[in-house]
Amino acid sequence: MSVLEIKNLHATIEDEEDKKEKEILKGVDLTIKSGEIHAIMGPNGTGKSTLSETIMGNPKYKITKGSIKLDQQEISKLSVDQRARAGLFLAMQYPISIKGISNIEFIRSAVNTQRSKDQRPSTRDFITELKQKQEFLEMDSKMSGRYLNEGFSGGEKKRNEILQMMMIKPKFAILDEIDSGLDIDALKVVAKGVNSMLSDNFGLLMITHYQRLLNYIKPDFVHIMYEGKIIKSGDANLALKVEKEGYHEFENQKNSGDQA
Repeated sequence: MSVLEIKNLHATIEDEEDKKEKEILKGVDLTIKSGEIHAIMGPNGTGKSTLSETIMGNPKYKITKGSIKLDQQEISKLSVDQRARAGLFLAMQYPISIKGISNIEFIRSAVNTQRSKDQRPSTRDFITELKQKQEFLEMDSKMSGRYLNEGFSGGEKKRNEILQMMMIKPKFAILDEIDSGLDIDALKVVAKGVNSMLSDNFGLLMITHYQRLLNYIKPDFVHIMYEGKIIKSGDANLALKVEKEGYHEFENQKNSGDQA
């Protein structure tokens, strides 16, 4: 069993206007074990995406206090690629486009980087698996030869993120608003891909605003984030409560540390 453990995590970002450090994360505690599905919900600007980027090692965010451990190894000083090799994967809210690098080249490189030389798939096996997973995600096979995300629609980009995750097979995946901008049919396909990954060797953290995603990917734990802290945790029923009542009830708990 693998464990991703975040303790008392504080992180800042430089304000673009006054160039001063602005604290975004203000003491996040979260433990995810393989085989578990966690969802983080909260209003805009509360630090959800910052948390995902900080876990993955985006240098734009500076950790000022706390720790991030993967299988008891402190990873907060590791680079993004080192964290990826250790078993982390981030599906970004806004996947970037890269001209000059084809989708298949990018995924092949990512897969090979994750594995030792004797465990890397042959070209034939890699292409066979890629095609199978593209069909599973109802993706056009021609997307393999196109530049990474270049000219992709929003839904194609999100499916491509899930395709990368399915090919790389990380220990832990973080999905940052993977449902953003998807119609119901595309959401069902993305959820199908995520659910195909679920096992005792895979842990998942989903960041979302809406209950809708959780109708298709069932979380074991739901956390409410507000002003840089997790202020409430519970089971899937907590998301239903948020959907019905909003976040107002939880705002007064932001400094209480109340956990259900």
